[in-house]
Amino acid sequence: MKNFIMAAIAGVFALTLQNCYGQSSSGQSKPAEKAPEYSHTETAPVKKSNDDWQKVLSPEVYRVARLKGTERPFTSEYEHSKEIGTFYCAVCGNPLFKSDAKYESGCGWPSFFEPISKKSIIEAADNSLGMHRIEVMCGRCKSHLGHVFDDGPPPTGLRYCINGVVLDFEKAKTAEKKYNSRKKPETGS
Repeated sequence: MKNFIMAAIAGVFALTLQNCYGQSSSGQSKPAEKAPEYSHTETAPVKKSNDDWQKVLSPEVYRVARLKGTERPFTSEYEHSKEIGTFYCAVCGNPLFKSDAKYESGCGWPSFFEPISKKSIIEAADNSLGMHRIEVMCGRCKSHLGHVFDDGPPPTGLRYCINGVVLDFEKAKTAEKKYNSRKKPETGS
């Protein structure tokens, strides 16, 4: 009986790890092209069926963002990134996190101690797998991003553990160049 109980516990643990770590066999996969709704400035909610999202997202982004999957730990190109800029939702382009809120948590996924704003994300109870967690979703398209935990650093004490595959990143200098190229030249008198 003791062996049966130990085997059952091991099985549940293995199932939990499998769901936590996902089934991805490749590194990062980003969509080849962006959805028409993708924008870094638009704030209107995006309401689209999963069938429609599946047509425009890569299989990995779709699995994590729309089916609430998890990418394998330690595979995100953003996990150890020290670049200065902004992290956006890879699905709709919504600004999510600034790089100055990113820190090394050692958990295997990019971690942040606060979002850009309270509206950039949505939090919801997640009681799957017999655990109580808080799911983090994009505030614009409601795509699954990851989870938030209360074991982060000051000033918030929070750790937003985010799947890198559902993040896009734009360096601060790139954004500044784009902004300056759109400005009309000033004319002197």
